[in-house]
Amino acid sequence: MGRIHRLKKNVEFQRTYRNGSYIATKALVAYVKPNNLKETRIGITVSKKYGKSVKRNRIRRLIIESYRLLKDKVKPGYDIVFVARKPDTYDTRLYNIHAMMSYILDKLNVLKRD
Repeated sequence: MGRIHRLKKNVEFQRTYRNGSYIATKALVAYVKPNNLKETRIGITVSKKYGKSVKRNRIRRLIIESYRLLKDKVKPGYDIVFVARKPDTYDTRLYNIHAMMSYILDKLNVLKRD
């Protein structure tokens, strides 16, 4: 298990939004774009509409932990941006976020086939 590489610059996020493909569930929207690098980088966006900073940081931590559990199954060479949706319609427990994330990454054909 190595470290999780992150998208940090606004330009990288915008490039992924504009040129990438996406899929949405109740909790997450994921944008994916090939990046021609040897590692997969992720970015996380949580709007202020989501709630105060405690709520926003909690969902960020849950998304990071879910990705960490799936990291070994993700193909290298992608930029992935996860956007959290309002939590009114779903349960924000780790196993729910993890299930949605694995579904999204599978649909976007980013997971390795065993």
